[in-house]
Amino acid sequence: CRRVRKSEDIPIIMLTAKESEVDRILGLELGADDYVTKPFSMRELMARVKSVLRRFQVAANGPDVLISGDVSLNKATREVTTRGTDVTLSVKEFDLLAMLMLNSGRVLTREILLDGVWGADFFGEPRTVDVHIRWLREKIEEDPANPKYIHTVRGVGYRFNPPTEQQS
Repeated sequence: CRRVRKSEDIPIIMLTAKESEVDRILGLELGADDYVTKPFSMRELMARVKSVLRRFQVAANGPDVLISGDVSLNKATREVTTRGTDVTLSVKEFDLLAMLMLNSGRVLTREILLDGVWGADFFGEPRTVDVHIRWLREKIEEDPANPKYIHTVRGVGYRFNPPTEQQS
């Protein structure tokens, strides 16, 4: 755990057969975020994973104001501006844009976006993401057909790219 903690900022859950109080305390002191002993149900494990991820996500949410080119997103006030103009976004559009901007330059699959914005319990079409991306592009891109910010990575998902000097 300590070696992982030195180089990575990721949640750690220990799954073990050791169930004494000393073992649990040692595991947590070594850096685990949670300690699960056998036997455990899949429901319990999933609940613990979701709990750790929620705590981790809150801590890793980054700055309150994200700025990329002409797009500015304020997480505290839930306001977005583009080219100096306020943009009205739905709750899901805002959350989707925030997730993309927080992961700028990284490709996010539809599944990752669905889990992050709609929640792991979402029951519906993965193409829901595509529709919301289209609506988002219509609101923040100068030319939605040739997006400058939100790029499709065919067969994979989407990537938020900050504009280069030539694009600005």
